[in-house]
Amino acid sequence: MASVTFGMVGLASTHLAYADGVKDSKLATGTEKLIGDVTTWLMILAPIVSGLLIIYFSIRRSAADEMDVKKWNNRIIVAVVSCIGAVLGSATLNIIIGYYK
Repeated sequence: MASVTFGMVGLASTHLAYADGVKDSKLATGTEKLIGDVTTWLMILAPIVSGLLIIYFSIRRSAADEMDVKKWNNRIIVAVVSCIGAVLGSATLNIIIGYYK
């Protein structure tokens, strides 16, 4: 139980804040589990989807003319960078969630 005082000089009121059960609530524990599951699946699915896209882009690049080869090369680079970003982002979230356990 915490006592918080709000007010100006001459006016003071005390409000009690009860926040003991928030960490054990279904909302908090469910959100924590949801974020953990989503980040785990993201770390698994991001490389798979990126690999499939890179294969598709490489096939399209092999059938393209010189002008389009540059576009397909850029798409392959974007797929690799996006995969790295997704895996690093989900790993970071897993580390942050693990800190609060």
